[in-house]
Amino acid sequence: MGIIKVENIRVFAYHGCLKEETKIGSDYRVDLEVEANLQPSAKTDQLSDTVDYVFLNRIIKEEMAKPSHLLETVARRILDRIFNEDKLVKKATVWVSKINPPIGGDVAKVTIKMTDKRKK
Repeated sequence: MGIIKVENIRVFAYHGCLKEETKIGSDYRVDLEVEANLQPSAKTDQLSDTVDYVFLNRIIKEEMAKPSHLLETVARRILDRIFNEDKLVKKATVWVSKINPPIGGDVAKVTIKMTDKRKK
């Protein structure tokens, strides 16, 4: 097994329970870690034998572009797509952070973390 990380993906999106959040939007940070067998690609040197991080980045950007009330919903969609669209991924963890959340205080970010494994 091996790990691929795509870190500090910066996205502007329209998530939140408050109407203002879905109108004005906010800055977000997404981090992703996936586990897969990286030994075949290490031997073949072929992109088709590994998890393409360009593909992972695209999924994150596409799912972040769909407004949701909760960050948990966005994280679940990201994980579902990764497992549905790349059979090499065995386990994935996604962190979705809202930068400067409107929660009445000096808070840099709020983050949700969600992990899932491929169902056998």
